Amino acid sequence: MAERKNPVIYIASDSAGETGESVVRAAAVQFYPQQVDVRVVPFLENHEGIDKLIQTAKERDGIIVFTLVIPELRDYLVEQSIRNQLMYIDLLGPILGSLEKKLQQESRHQPGMIHPLDEDYFKKVEAVEFAVKYDDGRDFTGVLQADIVLVGVSRTSKTPLSMYLAHKKFKVANVPLVPEIQPPEQLFTVSNKKVIGLRITPEKLNMIRSERLKTLGLPQTAMYANVERINLELEYADKIMKRIGCTVIDVSNKAVEETASLIIDWYHGR
Repeated sequence: MAERKNPVIYIASDSAGETGESVVRAAAVQFYPQQVDVRVVPFLENHEGIDKLIQTAKERDGIIVFTLVIPELRDYLVEQSIRNQLMYIDLLGPILGSLEKKLQQESRHQPGMIHPLDEDYFKKVEAVEFAVKYDDGRDFTGVLQADIVLVGVSRTSKTPLSMYLAHKKFKVANVPLVPEIQPPEQLFTVSNKKVIGLRITPEKLNMIRSERLKTLGLPQTAMYANVERINLELEYADKIMKRIGCTVIDVSNKAVEETASLIIDWYHGR
């Protein structure tokens, strides 16, 4: 069976593209466990850059979401998207137009004004880089440096949560719990007050993993979604969480934003 490719959304911006990326990821999580490939195309300055984007998006039958504030670039991107029969979404254009009409004042059309390069901005960048570096147990030293450590079996939203919390300026490391792999010793030496265990029901996990296999074009008989295997993993994870003595959150029927909100409340109230 041919592998089913994830839909691709290109975030086009004449700045860093963070605004568009945040909006798209917030929308995409509503379709979880369907995966969406989000690619940021920042600092577009001319027609040549847009032409290159159009060609790439056309090859992948992608969607273009843009936050261009320079009218000439915005108009050109819309024109080329229509000409090439590409779906496009203008995030800022309608808002800017409405505000200009209401305020009877033309906008400044200056890219990058929404994210001043202040201390707060650099903290967010640092947190995002941290989440990427210490994602999925790639480097266990991150457990000692993190503000928050997430543990759980595969498909309990550890990575989406890490990235969401990073955009709130939290340094997050996440560690997968797998029966065949010994957990890092750091999990048991670090304060359990900064560790969060993510729990999920076997039924929900089976559904999520089955959908993931379908998306990848893999057979449903794979061990990844096997009920006995899932129960084994969840029992093992529960034992590790009890050994750590950490707070546990059931993510079975929660969106990433809801779980993140609980974690932030826990962090400030611990």
